[in-house]
Amino acid sequence: MATPDELTAMRRAIAISAQGLGTTSPNPPVGCVILDRDGMPVGEGYHLRKGEPHAEVNALAAAGERAEGGTAVVTLEPCNHHGRTPPCRQALIVAKVSRALMAVMDPTSRGEGGAAVLEQAGIEVERGVLEQEALLVLGPWLHSLRTGRPYITWAYDDRAVNELRRTHDLVIRPNGSVEEGTPGVHGEGAFHVPPPLAGDDPETALRTLAEAGARTVLIEGASNDAARLLADAVHRLIIDAPQTPPSSGPAAATGASLPEGFRMVAVQPMGRYVRLTAERGT
Repeated sequence: MATPDELTAMRRAIAISAQGLGTTSPNPPVGCVILDRDGMPVGEGYHLRKGEPHAEVNALAAAGERAEGGTAVVTLEPCNHHGRTPPCRQALIVAKVSRALMAVMDPTSRGEGGAAVLEQAGIEVERGVLEQEALLVLGPWLHSLRTGRPYITWAYDDRAVNELRRTHDLVIRPNGSVEEGTPGVHGEGAFHVPPPLAGDDPETALRTLAEAGARTVLIEGASNDAARLLADAVHRLIIDAPQTPPSSGPAAATGASLPEGFRMVAVQPMGRYVRLTAERGT
């Protein structure tokens, strides 16, 4: 069972993992916190982009020798293969941590998986710690892995788009052009911006986006041909609806209708507007 200090550390790891949204693809956004023997945080880190150190390596570097005998708290199972960087499970073994907590198990893990190798090295492992909370960040990446297509958000309004750009790999503008959410932030050779989507075949369009390395795509504006082309693949809607003055009667109320199959998951006042977030039901 996770201790209160470990749960606090996992929530911190989830929070910092979000710093990698829009930059890590096609890798996952992961966060890690290292606790010393006494349960005190001594290092933290997150993965920024493919080809650069993973969250565990950054956190261990910050912790230094204080990691020995301590606990690694990580949002995703440490990787078990040597790609552009060495396997993270080996970094944890070398650092001599005694315990590792992970929120989400990695479906891409090679062989036995990083958790199993850690256990074989004598490290105590806890799986599924605050998994549902970690999925707030890792969910779109897992959706992309499971479906073979990016997680698509359709934001009706410019206000929402401006805030969301940096957390998405690609943005499809109302004129059909495709842009990197934040120019130049992805790892070299891991990502490219495709040409404007053409034709009327949604599967071809989705394959084009996936082959670009995109895990998340933002469609901008209510009037966007891409939204019609990819309508059945949109997973999340963000709508800014004008607020109604308190003195207005029912006839003056302005609402926002949701397409069939979507349900509201969040409502937030935003100045003169109310932001509605809806997700496709499962």
